[in-house]
Amino acid sequence: MLLSMTGYGKADFEARGRAITIEMRSLNSRQADINLRLPSYYREKENELRSLIANRLERGKIDCNISVMSTDASHVPRLNLELAKGYYDQILQLKSSLNIESNQTDLIGILIRMPEVLQTPDETIGQEEWEALITHTNNAIDQVIGFRKQEGEILHQDLTRRTQKILSLLEQVEKHEGERIISIRARIFKELEALPTQVSFDKNRFEQEMIYWLEKIDFTEEKVRLRKHCSLFLDTMNQESSQGRKLGFIAQEMGREINTLGSKANHSLIQQLVIEMKDELEKIKEQLLNIL
Repeated sequence: MLLSMTGYGKADFEARGRAITIEMRSLNSRQADINLRLPSYYREKENELRSLIANRLERGKIDCNISVMSTDASHVPRLNLELAKGYYDQILQLKSSLNIESNQTDLIGILIRMPEVLQTPDETIGQEEWEALITHTNNAIDQVIGFRKQEGEILHQDLTRRTQKILSLLEQVEKHEGERIISIRARIFKELEALPTQVSFDKNRFEQEMIYWLEKIDFTEEKVRLRKHCSLFLDTMNQESSQGRKLGFIAQEMGREINTLGSKANHSLIQQLVIEMKDELEKIKEQLLNIL
């Protein structure tokens, strides 16, 4: 079963007067590249969250954003009035010493942004909240995996069709093999006859050399190996777990056999068929970049 690396998931829950949203996106990547954005009081759990995401999603460029909104007045940030007054007095002294003019609204904006003036109460995560966070993170991951499965089914159909197209083109190559040998022999005899002076040669020796040369350009082994690679590719796609990397290696081997067919072809129609094989294989490789 193929899995795409593209996916999306979202989960919402409430805990201790907070509305918490977990949003997760996944794109293709060679490794697990996790970008995790979360509130400061969840930082102590960051490594555990990263491990959970990496273990379940394995690979991909994964963006996970955990946002929190207070729904209870007890969790609304509080002004530290004493600290704000201290900052205010110092700002007034600075204004006076530097002869700076500003209105009171400007000062309020400055004061609110000063360190520790706005304080959020109870910035710790309790066990119950942590368990809820893990549960809903898993829910978001389940949605991502579900999305990956849907995309994987589409990729499976496309890759199967393209692999079968390569096998179909290979069958067409075989139809031209007899004609290929005849045309090669005829071309060599024609070139011999076209020489400015008549060349005498031993026909038996010529036939022996011809057989030796035809054996060198024979691509029976390449056809057999290409069929085996295509069969292995299709079987690997149907395995229980997604095998993106393995499919990539098999595609490389398919490419080697197709290239050798092209180099040995010596026949315009066969070379056209080989070009079509290469085109299908390149499209397969592009799709494999997004398979887990």
